[in-house]
Amino acid sequence: MAENFYYSEKQDGLASNPHSYVFNFREHSFSFKTDAGVFSKAYIDFGSFTMLEAFTPNPIEAPILDMGCGYGPIGIVVSTLYDKEVLMVDINERAINLTNENIKTNKVNKAKAQKSYIYDSIPDEMMFSSIITNPPIRAGKKVVFDIYDGAYKHLLPGGELWVVIQKKQGAPSSKAHLEELFSNCEVVCKNKGYFILKSRKCN
Repeated sequence: MAENFYYSEKQDGLASNPHSYVFNFREHSFSFKTDAGVFSKAYIDFGSFTMLEAFTPNPIEAPILDMGCGYGPIGIVVSTLYDKEVLMVDINERAINLTNENIKTNKVNKAKAQKSYIYDSIPDEMMFSSIITNPPIRAGKKVVFDIYDGAYKHLLPGGELWVVIQKKQGAPSSKAHLEELFSNCEVVCKNKGYFILKSRKCN
């Protein structure tokens, strides 16, 4: 049933089966609680890990957005490592509840999470220094490209969109779309078929 997809709003049709794991990264130890019906419930996925290895925040003084945060591993680690304000959003209610729990567990004072279908709950005037996304490929190309298009509107001049995506799941078409949208797209790194793409808003 559709409500069981990790990119769906409700998970009422799927029994809860909580699980926790420890993720050690750059001399920090993080504890993450996950559950059935969320993305990569067993352990942090390789794409998100590759993003964390590659990402560096730019010097603009503004919050970072983790778009499609799941239970929060990217946003929580980024906020901790770089002492940055991070807003994490996802349509999945179960995932957002887990993210808020994981924020408390890991004592991340500058991170918060809220439910949002893409940018629907984010005010038009709210702008970010960086937007990070491991987009929900299974939700379809339109949703993925809507994430990119909305990122352009919500980035400050000089702000950056960071995307992790597999080659076989559309990295070339994503790169082409970002080049058209931002007039630039850098392949920051490639690892086991995963591409880290970065586009900067010039004005």
